[in-house]
Amino acid sequence: MPPRLQSLRTVRWRAATVSLPHLIHDCLTATEAYDGDEGRRAHTMTAYAHQLAALFLTKLSEGDLAWTAASRGLAAANASQDHVVIGSLSRSAAHSLAAIGEYAQARGLAATAAQFLEPRLGKPTPQLLSVYGSLHLVCALAAARNDDRASADTHIAEADAAAQRLGADGNHLWTAFGPTNVSIHKTTIAIELGDAQRAIAIGAPLDTSTVPVERQVRHAIETARALARWNRIDDALATLLDAEVIGPDQVRYHRLSRDLVRDILTRPRPPRLAVELSDRMGVRPEGPRW
Repeated sequence: MPPRLQSLRTVRWRAATVSLPHLIHDCLTATEAYDGDEGRRAHTMTAYAHQLAALFLTKLSEGDLAWTAASRGLAAANASQDHVVIGSLSRSAAHSLAAIGEYAQARGLAATAAQFLEPRLGKPTPQLLSVYGSLHLVCALAAARNDDRASADTHIAEADAAAQRLGADGNHLWTAFGPTNVSIHKTTIAIELGDAQRAIAIGAPLDTSTVPVERQVRHAIETARALARWNRIDDALATLLDAEVIGPDQVRYHRLSRDLVRDILTRPRPPRLAVELSDRMGVRPEGPRW
C-alpha cells in the first residue's frame, strides 16, 4: 500500500480516538501534505472536522466562534470540490449565522447552497437529498425567526418534498433528515411565529423515536416551550423531565430549557419538580424570591 494513502487512513482512524483540536490539526496537516484525489479527501475531512466544532460551539452558545469554525470548514469544503460536502458545510455556516441573529444572511447562504445542489436532484443520493432538504429547513427556521411566514412556508414545503423523496428517517451526513425531522421543524417554526397552539398540535403527538437522541430532546424542549406558552405548566414540566431521562446534559445545559425552567420558577407556587430540576440545572430565577 502506498505510504501516503496509509497516512491518510491513519488520519481517519485518529478521528475516532483524539480530541477535536488534535483532529483539526491532523486534517490541516494532511491538506498541506497531499494533492490530487488524496488532497481533496483531506479537505473533505478538514471540512467535517470544522463542522463538528461549529456544532459543539453553537450548542455552547458560542455563536461567533461557531461561525469562525463553520466558515473555515466551508473553505475546506470548496477545496474538496465535492458538491455534497459544500452543501453540508453551507448548512453548518448558515446555522452559525442564525445562532448570532443574522437571519437574512443565514437564509441567503442556505438558499444559495440549495440552488447549487438543485441540478443534481435528478438522480440524487440519500446524502444529497438529506443535505438539500436540511438546507431548506435552515431557510425555513431563519425566515420564521425573521417573522417571514410566507418564506418559512415555502422552504418547509420544499424540505417536506425532499423528505418524501427520501422516504424514511435517516441520519445521512449527520443531518437527522427525514419526515420526522421536518415535523420537528414545523413545531419550532410555529413557536417562532407565535402559534403555540399549532406547535402543540404538531409536536405533542409526534413520535420521534426514529431520530437521534439530540433531535428527540430538542423537540421535547420546543414542545415544552409551546405547552408553557399555552399555560399548561404541568405538561411542559413532564415533557422536560421525560427528555431529561434520555438526554440529561442537553436538557440541563441548553439555553432554551434553562430559560423555560427559570420562567416556570417565577410563576406563583412553582411545582416541586420544577424546583428540583432547577437545582440539577443550577438555575435560579431573577428577583428577590431567591
